[in-house]
Amino acid sequence: MIGIAAAAAALIAGGRAMAPGADETAGLPDQGQLIVSQEPSEAPPTEKSFDELVQIYRDIPVMDAHNHNAAGSKYRSMIPKWDSSGVDRVVLFGAVSEPAAEATDEVAWEAYQSNPERFIPLTSGINLLEKEGLDKLREKLERGYFGLGEIAAASQHSPALARVEWKTEHPMDGILPEIYALCAEYQAPVLLHIDPLNGMPVAKLQEALAAYPDTTFILAHANAFNSPANIEAWLEEYPNLYADFFAGFTVFNPESTNVLEDFIPVIRKFPDRIVLSTDSGYGLSSEEKAIEAMYRLMDKLDDRSLVERIAYSNMNGLIERQPATRTQLEKIKELGGEDDSSLKLAEPSKREAGEWLIRRQKEG
Repeated sequence: MIGIAAAAAALIAGGRAMAPGADETAGLPDQGQLIVSQEPSEAPPTEKSFDELVQIYRDIPVMDAHNHNAAGSKYRSMIPKWDSSGVDRVVLFGAVSEPAAEATDEVAWEAYQSNPERFIPLTSGINLLEKEGLDKLREKLERGYFGLGEIAAASQHSPALARVEWKTEHPMDGILPEIYALCAEYQAPVLLHIDPLNGMPVAKLQEALAAYPDTTFILAHANAFNSPANIEAWLEEYPNLYADFFAGFTVFNPESTNVLEDFIPVIRKFPDRIVLSTDSGYGLSSEEKAIEAMYRLMDKLDDRSLVERIAYSNMNGLIERQPATRTQLEKIKELGGEDDSSLKLAEPSKREAGEWLIRRQKEG
């Protein structure tokens, strides 16, 4: 979740005014001038509607890689909108780095249990300052959560996160180093909120990226209050870093100093390490606007293969690579899963194991 403070130094990097039109009378002939012929003028290009964009890209799966709709169980009311706008899967959590996140973690888990093909639960209800948080995270990852986040690894300006109880001062504070090592063990990504993206917080992020090369870090809303040049430099130097792109900020938040076109080169340069998200429309008039912005970015890329990667495959790959946990395998064995030919018991993924367990639970 991003802050909307005016300080340009706030979080990680829209619109530009169109130039006024020419004088309507410019170029008109004199009253007595005879016009022999005139080519019809070309109509100015019109922007595609949201519905048109959804239809154009309907064949490409879309995953929202950062969504807070476990809070208040809002995910239930969003399902019809996701259906109509082609959002196939949602990485779901709720509150961030505070005790309330323990409850929204459970809501995210309930959503996953109800529809594992749509919802991917992350845990954000982890105390980042106490050793007990490490045990809690291991329990959640063993249970079947697919990663940690969003967590407030640093926040000075965000109205939502600057004062949350479990935030750390920087990305190497508290038990974060131990957390990074644990996430590497489970091949689970860490979604980090960091603001401001300069000075000491960035230096400590770089320290973490270098010290934990086997941990996958996702920089939340990397384009908000941040430049394409910064994103490019960090992705260039640290192969374990992914950028979460909140297109809604760049398209619809007036505090953005960039437009989508500014980010196209870096997206093309790192096609396998960008993921798209809505951040549940934080700072915008609606979450629907954030979804629309994702499609507007997809359309500007003008490359369906690239669109498929950033809209789906990159985040999906971070989910699919995670192996089944010991806890999952023990439960499968208890329930006779060894005899189920539909499950590759030798080496199932966490997703496969989780979906099998959910099916078995529903079957009774």
